[in-house]
Amino acid sequence: MLICAGAVAQDSLAKAGKIAVSGYFEGYYSYDFNKPVNNTKPGFIYNHNRNNEINLNLGMIKVGYTNERLRANIALAAGTYMNATYATEPGVLKNIYEANAGVKLAKKNNLWLDAGIFPSHIGWETAIGKDYPTLSRSLAAESSPYYEAGVKLGYTSKNEKWYLSALVLNGWQRIQRPDGNTTPAFGTQVTFKPNASVTLNSSSFIGNDKPDSVRQMRYFHDLFGIFQAGSKWTITTGFDVGAEQKVKGSSEMNTWYTPVLIVKYTPITQLSMAARGEYYNDEHGVIIPTGTPNGFKTWGYSLNIDYAIFGRAMWRVEVRNLNSKDPIFTNTDNQSTQNNLVITTALAIGF
Repeated sequence: MLICAGAVAQDSLAKAGKIAVSGYFEGYYSYDFNKPVNNTKPGFIYNHNRNNEINLNLGMIKVGYTNERLRANIALAAGTYMNATYATEPGVLKNIYEANAGVKLAKKNNLWLDAGIFPSHIGWETAIGKDYPTLSRSLAAESSPYYEAGVKLGYTSKNEKWYLSALVLNGWQRIQRPDGNTTPAFGTQVTFKPNASVTLNSSSFIGNDKPDSVRQMRYFHDLFGIFQAGSKWTITTGFDVGAEQKVKGSSEMNTWYTPVLIVKYTPITQLSMAARGEYYNDEHGVIIPTGTPNGFKTWGYSLNIDYAIFGRAMWRVEVRNLNSKDPIFTNTDNQSTQNNLVITTALAIGF
C-alpha cells in the first residue's frame, strides 16, 4: 500500500506540474601579470579571482518545479565565485545560489508573489557567464548585488513587453542581515521589450546595509539597454549611479557611478568576439575602498573570443586591463602600480 500511495503521489505531481533539472559548470585558468603573492586578485573581483591555477569558478545544479499557479526553485553551487561572493553568509547559506517559491495571484493575469533567495534584480549580468558577451564580469556587476533575499511581487503584461516588480529585501547582497540591522531594504524593476531586438531595464535599490546605530541610507539606480543590430551585432550599454549618506542623519552624500559599453560580433554561429570599455568612479570608497587620495577611479578595457565547441559547451579567452588614477594594485614585489593586466581562459558548459 505504501508503494502504491507513493506512486500515486508522484504521478499526481507529474500531472500537476513540471520538474526541470539544469546545471552550469565553468572551469578557468587566469594569469594576473602583477603576480599577487597570495594568488588572489584584487578584492573587488569576485569571478575568476584566483591567479595562476586551474580552478572552478562556478559549479551549480538547479531543480525547478512549475505548474499553472505554483513555482519553486532550488540551486546549490560551489566554486571560487561562491567563496568570494558569499563570504559574509553563515554556514550552509554560503552554497545556496537560489532558493525560492512563488504563487500566482491572479488566474487571468501574470501576477506572482515569490519569496526566498533570488538572483539580483539589478544589472544585466549574473555569474552564469555563458549567457553574456564577455568572459569576465563588468566592474558594474562586480560592485552591485549578485543575489538577494526577500519578497518579490512581479507582473508581466499579456503581450510580454513589460515586466514590473517591487521587492522587500534583507539588504544589499544579503541573505542574513548584519547584526544590529533591523531596517528592510526596497527595490524596483521595470523591463520593457518593444520588440525582439531591444531590451530596456531600470532597477533601483533603497536601504541601509549597516547596524542601526550607524545607519547610512543608500540609494542606487541601474539603467541598461541591450540592442540586437541584425544577426551579427549586439550592443549592451549601461549606467549605474549610487549615493550613500556620509554619516547617520546627514543630508550630505558620497556618490559613485559607472558607465559601460559592450559590443559583440558574431560572424558565424560557432564564433563570437566582444570588446568592452568601462569606467568606475568611487572617489569616497563607498563600494571599493582604496585608502588613496583619489579613491577608485578606474578605466577598464577587455577583448574576448568565444568558440562554441558543442551546443552547450563554450571555450573562451579574454584579455583585460584595468588602469587606475592612483596606484591601487600591488605586484609580486609588493610595489604599487596603476595597471592590472589579466589573461583568462574558461570552459563553460550549461545543461
